[in-house]
Amino acid sequence: MTTPRLFESSAGTTLPVEHLCDMSVELRDPVTIDTPTGLRMTHISNRSKVTGKITGELLEGGSDYVVMGTDGVSRLDIRQTIITDDGAPIHFEGRGVARLPADARERLARGEVIPFADSYFRLAPRFETSDERYRWLNGTAFVGIGEFSAGHIDWRIYRIL
Repeated sequence: MTTPRLFESSAGTTLPVEHLCDMSVELRDPVTIDTPTGLRMTHISNRSKVTGKITGELLEGGSDYVVMGTDGVSRLDIRQTIITDDGAPIHFEGRGVARLPADARERLARGEVIPFADSYFRLAPRFETSDERYRWLNGTAFVGIGEFSAGHIDWRIYRIL
């Protein structure tokens, strides 16, 4: 019996994932810069929690760099440092995209959460560390989904198996 090749198989029709962690990120008010490529926003984070298979906190001062394009798509570039509860430093970064509903600004101004189901918030995270206990993160692919409110982002991060 021959093993089917990639294009002959059903591989990829469902993505096998395992929950890695949740990040609940508190953000300061953004610094905004209007540029020819779109509105740039730099969100500096306050200390925030990480829970799950990785537990600890995101250090204060990491940044979420966002470019809101004229096409309504926000391009995300995130750089943070995690310190686990057992003392391991882990670099966290992610690239992604966000599309919020047309009334998002008004809803955020009223203090509402933009629920996961009402938006498209996706991230391709990467982790880097030399700590032996978490070194497996370096060679693993991840995906993240998010939910946004004024000054706050929740990320659920999954390991792709």
